[in-house]
Amino acid sequence: QVQLVESGGGFVQAGGSLRLSCAASGRSFSVYAMGWFRQAPGKERECVAAITRSGDSTYYADSVQGRFTISRDNAKNTVYLQMNDLKAEDTAVYYCAAAPSIQHVTRKPPVIYYWGKGTGVTVSS
Repeated sequence: QVQLVESGGGFVQAGGSLRLSCAASGRSFSVYAMGWFRQAPGKERECVAAITRSGDSTYYADSVQGRFTISRDNAKNTVYLQMNDLKAEDTAVYYCAAAPSIQHVTRKPPVIYYWGKGTGVTVSS
């Protein structure tokens, strides 16, 4: 069993930055690929970024490419999402997810073993 706890969400003006963190406890963190998903009101949950178990490969949705950066620190059992140049359309609840591989994170529908409870991000224009 793995518990995922997100933090770092909040309110920010358009053009600003936030850094989300997801701390994992339980079974070894490094055996899982990790992803960040978001869900805006009235919309489906979507994957915005993913990272392999070792951190050597990443994926980004077109909507965040060049603005968001996913990283992980396996020694700290933590995955991060650095979000820069935030836009109003980035407003959503952001969820951390653990999966067997990056392909499981990015496929549609995703195959996710563990979800966090989410952290809210609100970007004012």
